[in-house]
Amino acid sequence: MPLHIGIVACSAEGAALCYRTICMEGAQMMGRHDHPEVSMHTHSLAEYMKRVDRADWMGVAELMLSSAHKLARIGADFLICPDNTIHQAFAYVEPRSALPWLHIVDVVADCAVERGFRRLGLTGTRSLVESRVYPEKLQVRGVECVRANAIEREAINRIILDELVNGVFTVDAVAYFQRVFERMKGEGCDAVILGCTEIPLIMSDANSPLPTLDSTRLLARAALHRAAGVTLGSGL
Repeated sequence: MPLHIGIVACSAEGAALCYRTICMEGAQMMGRHDHPEVSMHTHSLAEYMKRVDRADWMGVAELMLSSAHKLARIGADFLICPDNTIHQAFAYVEPRSALPWLHIVDVVADCAVERGFRRLGLTGTRSLVESRVYPEKLQVRGVECVRANAIEREAINRIILDELVNGVFTVDAVAYFQRVFERMKGEGCDAVILGCTEIPLIMSDANSPLPTLDSTRLLARAALHRAAGVTLGSGL
């Protein structure tokens, strides 16, 4: 039997895309209408944002662990969290978790190495981009990280929190990301990390001047492969 996937969710749009990817791509791997058992729990995004805004990562960890304990009680075998920003709390979560986790940044970084990328642009919430979450894990793999600049961070943060998490997708937002990605390309980036799980709802290889690393779908695919006991291929 495939393993039971537990999703510790934060924002609705990113979690929904992750869940849907597991179910839809599960059928491609396992057969018509088939996918592993999946359970999801989330606290209010407002509760997370109160803690993120004051950099209370221990508080964020408590919310994540609350979800993790609930998922463990209903039979999940391992956990994922389709939210990059709150992985800043992961060091407080993992030692106290009853279940193992797949770390979204490890999944993205491993994919970057497999695909031969050496210099990555990073986009996401202001909090994530200003953190060491991605640079640290990329550095140990010999991959450089170019962050969105201060002006871009503010604009992207607004797009994410005012628009994308609320299901608002505009041509202006797409155009802004394209300009940021083009600048990163000019700085020598060979790919860009969609480091917010809602960004893939408007950006992809189809409309980006750089290859994209879709953190949401990469995490979902890694979970699907782990649940099904299938070895990951190049690029997940």
